[in-house]
Amino acid sequence: MTLRIGNASGFYGDRFDAMREMLTGGELDVLTGDYLAELTMLILGRDRLKDPGAGYARTFLRQLEECLGLAHERGVRIVTNAGGLNPAGLADAVRRLADRLGIPVRVAHVAGDDLTAAHPGSLAAHAYLGGFGITQCLRAGADVVVTGRVTDAALVTGPAAAHFGWSETEYDRLAGAVVAGHVLECGAQATGGNYAFFRDGDARRPGFPLAELHEDGSCVITKHPGTGGFVDIGTVTAQLLYETAGARYAGPDVTARLDTVRLSQDGPDRVRIEGVRGEAPPPTLKVGLNRLGGFRNEVVLVLTGLDIEAKAALVREQLEPALGKIADVRWELARTDRPDAPTEETASALLRLVVRDPDQGAVGRALSGAAVELALASYPGFHMLAPPGKGSPYGVFEDVYVPHGSVDHVAVLHEGRRIPVPPAHDTAVLDAVPQPSLPRPPEPGPTRRAPLGLVAGARSGDKGGNANVGVWARTDDAWRWLAHELTADRFRELIPESRELTVVRHVLPNLRALNFVVEGILGAGVAAQHRFDPQAKALGEWLRSRHLEIPEALL
Repeated sequence: MTLRIGNASGFYGDRFDAMREMLTGGELDVLTGDYLAELTMLILGRDRLKDPGAGYARTFLRQLEECLGLAHERGVRIVTNAGGLNPAGLADAVRRLADRLGIPVRVAHVAGDDLTAAHPGSLAAHAYLGGFGITQCLRAGADVVVTGRVTDAALVTGPAAAHFGWSETEYDRLAGAVVAGHVLECGAQATGGNYAFFRDGDARRPGFPLAELHEDGSCVITKHPGTGGFVDIGTVTAQLLYETAGARYAGPDVTARLDTVRLSQDGPDRVRIEGVRGEAPPPTLKVGLNRLGGFRNEVVLVLTGLDIEAKAALVREQLEPALGKIADVRWELARTDRPDAPTEETASALLRLVVRDPDQGAVGRALSGAAVELALASYPGFHMLAPPGKGSPYGVFEDVYVPHGSVDHVAVLHEGRRIPVPPAHDTAVLDAVPQPSLPRPPEPGPTRRAPLGLVAGARSGDKGGNANVGVWARTDDAWRWLAHELTADRFRELIPESRELTVVRHVLPNLRALNFVVEGILGAGVAAQHRFDPQAKALGEWLRSRHLEIPEALL
């Protein structure tokens, strides 16, 4: 017995046509859509300040207007976290849409994640719920299930537990579904999108992934026939490492052991995942807190031609008197210029100034006035990409943890009946896994200085103020070298931003992978825009571009 679960959205703003493509491209039992991220919750919180009836992903409704009839005809159930901060409001909107279209569907939603009232000063505070609220909705006959802040993998574990009749303590099966859900949650990232070795296949328009899930928790990751992109061990490995840390991948239903995952190619565009072990979940639930941190502004000054460093020094000296009272001031010079350049753009460098302060006026008029007044009185060729504005609010994200029993997890059925979802039956404190033995190092031989990316892939992402960089080798020989060469200290050498930060290395031999967690590199999280790449999306590609001595046998 196989359950075919597809994904049609990896974030709020993903490809609009994906829902129709997934419904018409092949067989499905369940179609999921992941619309939420840390930044999305802040955006929806600001929406709700303007309109208390808002707070959900409106794009989902527009997609459903085109596709609800298709899903009903094909018997495909839809499970989505597009409810955001207002799952009840979205569920009601879906019911009104179904009535208007004359489509007889039962719509349920999951409630209980909103803890904003218990956290004064937060714009949005939401617990990451597990999948068993979704399970209850589906077991009661729902055709569409809307949730708020559940874990991304819950969109798969909930339907799987409903379909196969799993209990809350069947941890190995649940862990297998968590791994499948983690692979699916970011959509096309599992089918060649954002992939280090994108030239291995046609990555121009990747199709969206699906999992053929089995009763024992194993699965095959694939995609509909004829869709773009590709699925291989590398694309699945990359997504498995994305936004994770150590061997224990904790969730509210189960802790999945990523060090037990076994991958094998099961045919073209088919990767089998099996062997996943699970453990009782930790005793607490993660709560994501979003609050407004103050106001920020920025100006990007263009420096062209000769004397780039001196021009940057001049304008900094001119602007700094106006910046003296601002709480946080950051300058960054990006040397994008080339000598004897054939175009003005390639002869230019960018000097970026970012300011933050609790007072909007301090980063608004004070900065814009000082910058504009230099138009005829600074370095030769003075101009900006755009004049600074009045200053915009920025957000701060942080995690807190609460006991399972402190959250009223509830499945709200189509007719309004409410089914409480009990907290985890058993829990276990989340301890680190002992570091596994490393493979035998390669024999000494000639080396050549070359980019790391010639022998290793990487994918990186954000978790609050931390970033993770997953690095994997594609062959056993490359793994033997990588495991010994790329230590935490070597990582700090290659990524200078991390030299004063805590860098933790996790070893995952089954995946031939290392996972690095860089603590604090993103400041207060993506919404604070602490650095040039605020979600660390390209941190892994920067690492792959760095040169080190690599055995010639691997090149």
